[in-house]
Amino acid sequence: MYGYDQNAGAGQQQYGAPPPPQQAAPGGYGEAPLYPEPSPPSLADAVRAFTTGSMSAEDFQGIFSTSKIYCPRGDNPGFLALHNTQQPVIPMFTSLKELRRYAGKESKYFVITGAEVLDLLPTGYGFVLDMEGDHRMVFDAKAVEQMVDFAMRRMYG
Repeated sequence: MYGYDQNAGAGQQQYGAPPPPQQAAPGGYGEAPLYPEPSPPSLADAVRAFTTGSMSAEDFQGIFSTSKIYCPRGDNPGFLALHNTQQPVIPMFTSLKELRRYAGKESKYFVITGAEVLDLLPTGYGFVLDMEGDHRMVFDAKAVEQMVDFAMRRMYG
């Protein structure tokens, strides 16, 4: 407590020093680390790095699998596919901002992880990330199969 003791009788006000600060044990709850752990790159950063060749396919897939993927949706559950391409592809986006750039401000969407994309994507379909973005990435059906194989080897050895 700072200042005087409010419980002392009249004329007996006592002034005291503030209490000493409490110290938490190193690494204790509520203590900020001296050097915070670097956060992994965002999916958009990973897309840019991968498309410019400064990130390996394995590192990209590691980030992709844990990232949120924004997918436009229709009235029925499931992915919306584009069939006016060489192979059918599903548009997906690294952020809500990228999705809105493509599909409009009032568009419906759902969010899943990259790992869920690989698990739920229909056989024979590819996907395109950030169709209207500066670093658009197209994964054809064969690339998706390779991503699934890599994920399975990584998970099950």
